[in-house]
Amino acid sequence: MGALDRTIANAVPLMPRALVRRVASRYIAGERLEDALAVIRNLNRKGCTATVDVLGESTRDKAQAAEILGEYKRVVDALEGEGLAAGLSVKLTALGLDLDEELCRANLEEIVEYAAERGRFVRVDMESSAHTEATIGIVLDAHARHPNVGAVIQAYLRRSIEDVRRLCAAGVSVRLCKGIYDEPRAIAYKDYDTVRQNYVFLLEELMRAGVYVGVATHDEYLVWHALRLVYRLGVPKDRYEFQMLLGVDEELRDILVRAGHRMRVYVPYGRQWYEYSTRRLKENPKVAGYVARDFLERVAEAAGRR
Repeated sequence: MGALDRTIANAVPLMPRALVRRVASRYIAGERLEDALAVIRNLNRKGCTATVDVLGESTRDKAQAAEILGEYKRVVDALEGEGLAAGLSVKLTALGLDLDEELCRANLEEIVEYAAERGRFVRVDMESSAHTEATIGIVLDAHARHPNVGAVIQAYLRRSIEDVRRLCAAGVSVRLCKGIYDEPRAIAYKDYDTVRQNYVFLLEELMRAGVYVGVATHDEYLVWHALRLVYRLGVPKDRYEFQMLLGVDEELRDILVRAGHRMRVYVPYGRQWYEYSTRRLKENPKVAGYVARDFLERVAEAAGRR
């Protein structure tokens, strides 16, 4: 990662919205459900499944949470109508966690039941550390009644090994990612290599436990370690999958698909594209640098034609 890319990534909050929107098309299917469906059709043709995220978090009132709930039902109906291979990713704050935990639990229950009746899986995204304990508890409670719900663990949190063991004991499917929120050192590893090592450690715990694992990473070092563990532990191909963000390292994605590994792509859509895009730009400085350089090159070309 170059110093220039890091500088650009740190300046993301200062970027014009038009420039941020330019990169949003790499990560986001669009603002409408129809945009997401078009992306999923293409991914399915390429041998990938998907998980659909209706963008939105920290809902301000019950009406907004109800709107998100209704939109997820629309997603399920649309996926069923077209026979597309995809599940759901939901954020509990979008369902009202910051407003009323019981409201959030009821909304999640409704989504999970609706999805279960139609053979769809629901992955509950992990958010900032302020929500970690509540999220783990809610997922464990929901999973006790509905096996079609899973969790996400962030490898940079110091507590994650305990959370992994709790989820494994209950047989909960886990998506393992590095983590993207800015957390204090007291609760999160800050060193890049330490986060990587903890990721491998947690991944081995998950694979040894036999729960279904989503290996969510674009880091080929971690992909290599995942494959090493698969081969060493004899993990069947129906017990794990790789997961990637839409628009990130499609070459590596295609390599894994051609090798016969399951691949799921995270497909977000919705009006709250700006908040999502700024987080992803900060998380992936190489992309931020690419977009900024491409923008400047186009400006220079336009000036040269005058």
